[in-house]
Amino acid sequence: MSAIAILGLLVVTSSIEIAGAQSIGVCYGMLGNNLPSHEEVIQVYKSRNITRMRLYEPNHGALQALRGSNIEVMLGLPNSDVKHIASGTERAIWWVQKNVRDFWPDVKIKYIVVGNEISPVTGTSYLTSYLVPAINNIYNAINFAGLGYDIKVSTSVDMTLIGNSYPPSHGSFRSDARPFVDRVVEFFEFTRAPLLLNIYPYFSYSGNPGQISLPYALFTAPNMVVQDGSRQYRNLFDAMLDSVYAALDKVPGGRYVDIVVSESGWPSAGGFAATTDNAATYYKNLIQHVREGTPRKPGPIETYLFAMFDENNKNPELEKHFGLFYPNKQPKYPLNFGVSDGVWDVSAKTNDTAYLRSEM
Repeated sequence: MSAIAILGLLVVTSSIEIAGAQSIGVCYGMLGNNLPSHEEVIQVYKSRNITRMRLYEPNHGALQALRGSNIEVMLGLPNSDVKHIASGTERAIWWVQKNVRDFWPDVKIKYIVVGNEISPVTGTSYLTSYLVPAINNIYNAINFAGLGYDIKVSTSVDMTLIGNSYPPSHGSFRSDARPFVDRVVEFFEFTRAPLLLNIYPYFSYSGNPGQISLPYALFTAPNMVVQDGSRQYRNLFDAMLDSVYAALDKVPGGRYVDIVVSESGWPSAGGFAATTDNAATYYKNLIQHVREGTPRKPGPIETYLFAMFDENNKNPELEKHFGLFYPNKQPKYPLNFGVSDGVWDVSAKTNDTAYLRSEM
């Protein structure tokens, strides 16, 4: 399908301003039976100075609570709706009217994410032929609604599409995924939308601890670990992200497509190396690091932390423990979120009131 025939793509999530940087957001998952109300959640975002949110579906309770909050939203169109939306522009126009136009501009929707981790090499392969048509229909519907200059349309993928990632400069997509990837990249190159990437050094490390060190995964390696030509890598996050950039360079038009990290996190329980200390270290260092960029792509990396809360309805057990906050809204880690003249010290909070600790 030609780029002109398809069109559009991209996503966004919740953003935490850290020491002046605005490249961090937080994903708001709702797969729990003990989570705060949507209004309470929005107040937590606001009190912690989190200015971006990723929503995985157009939950109207959450969207209503977001009115007037000034939080930028990455709004998901779930996998269950992709085939339906691919079948006709009229259905996409209806979806955009109901879930976007009816809340705009009171809710600052910045991206529509059509599908999450759809891949020809996983259990979502039955959706691959519908993804680009669905993206195209939503793109056209966004333009029909007069919001084409305000909202980008994209999709979120994961590392299963990568066939080789070492060294990073040799990164390439799997040959059996290339037809799918080429269509998606062609669309994004035409619309100048970024590719959204869910990237988890935790899973790479836990699946291969014999060859990947924990400090390399947690951003704490004291020295260079991987020498790749003139580039040096001290953390796995950079190496994984740069391998996808290298893979994009091998796809027609891919060098013009940017990447937004739409998920990254570390579990605090439920699996190998899943501890509170390791998770705290990962999140803290990730927040600091994404201001710098990677060896291949210097500069701030728009990145969304996964996730806002522990979600007790997820499976397997490991998936229940990715929250930055407990369901009672108390912080799990002493992460500092930037403000103008100090930082929010979330470790010192005992309720919803933020305490400001001055930087000395």
